Amino acid sequence: MTAQPAYDALLVVSFGGPEGPDDVVPFLENVTRGRGIPPERLAEVGAHYLLFGGVSPINAQCRELVAALRVELHDSEHDLPVYWGNRNWHPMLADTMRTMRDDGVRRALAFVTSAWSSYSACRQYLDDIEAARAIVGPDAPTVDKIRQFFDHPGFIEPMADNLRAALARAGVDAHDPSTRLLFSAHSIPGSMAGTSDYVVQLHEAAQLVATMNEIDTYEIVYQSRSGPPSVPWLEPDVGDRIEALAMEGITTVVVVPIGFISDHMEVVYDLDTLAAQRARDCGVRFERASTVGVEPRFVAMIRELVEERFATSIPQRTLGDLGVRPDRCAPGCCPAPTRSR
Repeated sequence: MTAQPAYDALLVVSFGGPEGPDDVVPFLENVTRGRGIPPERLAEVGAHYLLFGGVSPINAQCRELVAALRVELHDSEHDLPVYWGNRNWHPMLADTMRTMRDDGVRRALAFVTSAWSSYSACRQYLDDIEAARAIVGPDAPTVDKIRQFFDHPGFIEPMADNLRAALARAGVDAHDPSTRLLFSAHSIPGSMAGTSDYVVQLHEAAQLVATMNEIDTYEIVYQSRSGPPSVPWLEPDVGDRIEALAMEGITTVVVVPIGFISDHMEVVYDLDTLAAQRARDCGVRFERASTVGVEPRFVAMIRELVEERFATSIPQRTLGDLGVRPDRCAPGCCPAPTRSR
């Protein structure tokens, strides 16, 4: 049996976000590079960020996660240095990779701030890591991605508690026919969903969270669509569904942002601002459950995922029926979607 390689660092890889008004358009240009998005569309999206001073919460949340991981790993057997690099904004992955190289890091584990399969949630991060390594050169650290964690107890159990707290804040019973529970995740193109387990994994995670609260009736909805209307994306949209539920007599919706690990822009704008306003417009009470953030069980989960890679004897904890995802993605999994012209 081939021994697992030793690792000398943990790299947190995230999406990135602007940290001031002057960052907004350059950030969006990074996100949309190669897609032919017109400047007026970038300005429209940029206005969403300007509502929050041009600052996305995601970078501050990554800093909190990195700080929590440093404490968690320091107190464990594997006291690894923790680095952080982003796909679309500073600290950029290539810059972080150079720092790692200069610090003598040879082999790192990567924790990606997405729990899911699909090109944008998994494969694109792998591609970005390899692109950053290519920029740094032949002495860049080797980086192995940690497995997906959508059904790990360290993610599911805090989300179940967050749902319970949201129901308590709303003062409603999820079994009341006038209340509806909605699990929300980022929409992706249907072609991308068709080449991954994204939808299956979302349903599995939602079922686990609902079952822990003894809830049988709930729905999966989607948000944050960014593609042209001519391209099919996953539906129903959370706002559209809220309006339809109001017509059916629903008076309270409790939304669980199951697709996200922290309260970044897709949560504070697309849910707390847009979806909440649509609920108010049609007379429906809106309550949103918290994301896991730096909840101790979630941070401990990341340490467990690190420990798995050091010793084959470490049990791989998971819930549900889908089983543990492989540590290493198969070649060609979750391919990039073909873009319409």
